[in-house]
Amino acid sequence: MKKLLLAFSMGVAALASQAQTWPEKTVTFVVPFPPGGSTDQVARALAPVMGEKLKQSFIIENRAGATGTIGATFVKRAPADGYTFLVTSLGPLVIVPHLLKNLQYEPLKDFDPITVAVASPNVLVVPTNSPHKSVADVIAYEKANPGKMTFASAGNGSSDHLTAELFWQQTGTKGIHVPYKGGSPAHTDLMGSQVDASFQNVNSVLQYIKGGRMRALAVTSSKRSPVLPDVPTLAEAGVKGVEVTSWQAVVAPKGMPPAVREKAAASFVEALNDPRVKDQFTAIGFELIANTPAQFATFMRNEDARWKKVIETGKITIE
Repeated sequence: MKKLLLAFSMGVAALASQAQTWPEKTVTFVVPFPPGGSTDQVARALAPVMGEKLKQSFIIENRAGATGTIGATFVKRAPADGYTFLVTSLGPLVIVPHLLKNLQYEPLKDFDPITVAVASPNVLVVPTNSPHKSVADVIAYEKANPGKMTFASAGNGSSDHLTAELFWQQTGTKGIHVPYKGGSPAHTDLMGSQVDASFQNVNSVLQYIKGGRMRALAVTSSKRSPVLPDVPTLAEAGVKGVEVTSWQAVVAPKGMPPAVREKAAASFVEALNDPRVKDQFTAIGFELIANTPAQFATFMRNEDARWKKVIETGKITIE
């Protein structure tokens, strides 16, 4: 018994020591999308601040492809030692698993939730030279020309993809979904009028809206966005049931030592609340969440159930 107690005590001490010394080497943030999108913005804002606070290097590794699942699979297979984190949008965690068969990970089982960093509504945008000046214009055009209006997204299973699908369900219309490999190339083609419209994260296109390169028609939140006060909500524009909040979060490979996970989660929250990060995010339309791993776990289960129902009801597929 004494030997067991001694071994247990030594194990506890080792874990405590591990947490105290973390991080002892470079920490990698894997972003499962190309540079330039919302998720990449979050990772690149956090990395230098966390590096400064923790006196260690934090680097970004973009592993894009397959709707974010390549990066997510890579992190699932990484050592659960606190040196690899997935900084991701909701897509790979609660949407894509209901759209793709033979996925190499199960989000609710294969990751340790760390924190939901930020959230923001999507905004329906069109090129500035578009003939559509309102949501009513878009609906009227789609009803007169079913299956002709193109909607860009950051990829199959992204929040902007599912927002478009919900929009079509609720308005009795149908457009053409055009998936891109990330938000940045979708923005470029939208501004070049290669596609007709898109539901993009507010923060990722705010600069283009304010710069006159995109026209904002409506936001998907229950209230107007503080950074776009003159843009109505979809509900105000007459479209109910399309309230969508996109979010970016941090998860780790399943099985991190609890003490390391707790220290990492606290470090992420501290960085998110740093004025340099918080003010930057608020200015572009992000709402700071910075919740606990337990709160995130509950939230992810609820979001998973919600999007599963939406996908099944709409018979949405990306095969």
